[in-house]
Amino acid sequence: MKLSILFLLRRNRINTQGLCPIECRITLDKDRKPFSTGLFINPNYWDNKTQKAKPLNEDNNFINAELSLIKNKINQAFLFLQVQGVEFDVDDIYKQYKGESTQKQVGIIEFYSSYLERLKKMIGKDFKESTWEKFNEILPAIKDFIFFKYQKKNINLNKLDYNFIEDFDYYLRTEKNNSQVTINKKIQRLKKVIKVARKQKLIDFNPFEEHKPKQAKTKIIFLTQDELDKLKEKEFQSEILNKVRDCYIFCCYTGLGYSEMFSLKKSDLKKDDEGTLWIYKERQKTERAFSIPLIFSEPLEIIEKYKSESEYLLPRLSNQYFNRLLKEIAITLGITKKLTHHTGRKTFATTVLLNNNIPIETVSKLLGHSKITTTLSYYAEVMPSKLKLDLEGLRDKLVKK
Repeated sequence: MKLSILFLLRRNRINTQGLCPIECRITLDKDRKPFSTGLFINPNYWDNKTQKAKPLNEDNNFINAELSLIKNKINQAFLFLQVQGVEFDVDDIYKQYKGESTQKQVGIIEFYSSYLERLKKMIGKDFKESTWEKFNEILPAIKDFIFFKYQKKNINLNKLDYNFIEDFDYYLRTEKNNSQVTINKKIQRLKKVIKVARKQKLIDFNPFEEHKPKQAKTKIIFLTQDELDKLKEKEFQSEILNKVRDCYIFCCYTGLGYSEMFSLKKSDLKKDDEGTLWIYKERQKTERAFSIPLIFSEPLEIIEKYKSESEYLLPRLSNQYFNRLLKEIAITLGITKKLTHHTGRKTFATTVLLNNNIPIETVSKLLGHSKITTTLSYYAEVMPSKLKLDLEGLRDKLVKK
C-alpha cells in the first residue's frame, strides 16, 4: 500500500486579508481524502515543491511546524492500522488521525477465520464435522469476492452493508455459476457469522438484517415408476454396479439420505408386535429421530442379500464414487436425468409415496423433515400433476356412476 501526503493551496478561496486556506490531501494507492488543515497563508509565501512556507519568519515557521505535525500524525495513523493486520482505506487513516477510531478494526476474513477455529474445537460436542466443513468451504468464496470487487485481501466488518450481500449474491451467480439454492445456503451461513460479530459488538448493527434470500426455483429430479422398474430388472455384469443399483433402490423405498443409509447398522432395525421390521435412526442433518417401516419387499430383499458378519447392513461406498457409478447406470439404461443418491430420496417421496396417495404429512415424517413447510417447499412443484391425476380418477368414477 502506497501512502502520499500532499499540501495544496485553495487559491479560489482567498479571504479579505489576501490569505488562502491550506488543504491536506491523503492518497492511499489511488483513493484520495482531502481535508482542511485550518491554516491560512499568503500564496506568495508558499513553495509547492518543498511543501513549505518561505521565507522563514515567525508566521511561516509556525505554519511549517503545524504542517509537519499533521504529516507525522497521518503517518502514525497509517502505521497503526498496518500493525492491526487488517485491510483499511484512506477514510480509516483520516479517522485514526482525527482520533475517531476507538476500537480495533476487525476484518471480515480475520473474524470469519477465528469463528472457524472456535467452531472446529466444538466438533463432537455442539457441532458435527460436516457443519464445520460447510462453513469452511465458504471462506475461499468470500476471499475471492473481496479481491474481485475491492482489489483487497480483506475489508473491515464496519464496511459491510446491504450492497455487500447483494453483490456477493450476484458474484456467486455470475462468476462462480452457483445455483440460487447453493447461494442461499452460503449467504445464510455468512449471516450467522456476522450475527455473532454483532453480538460481540464488533459492529454497531447487523448490515444483513433486512436482506431476504431470493426465491430458488428448483426442479425435483426423480425416477418415474417405469424407470424404477427398469432399474430393478437390470442385472449388470459388474458386481460393483449391481451393488450401487441395490443401494439406490434401497434409498428409493426408504428415503434415507446418504449418511443415514451407509451408516445403517443391524442395531437400527427393530420389529414391532405385528412382526413388521422398522428402521429407527436419527437424521444427521437435523438430528431429528425418525422411523421407517420396511413394508416393501425391495429393501427387505436387499438387506437379506447383503447379510454378513459386519455390523453394517449395506455395502459402504463414498458419496462421490457412488454418484459416479450411478451416472454410468443411468447411461446404460438410457435415463437422461442426472441421477445422484439424493434423487433416490426424491423418488421415494414422489413416485413411491405421493403418487400412491400417501398424505404430505406422512411423507414429511418419513423423510425426517423438522417442519412440514420444508416438505411442501420441495415438493410443491410435483403436487399440481398429482392433483390432476386425482381429479381424473374422480372424473372416471363419476362417469361410471
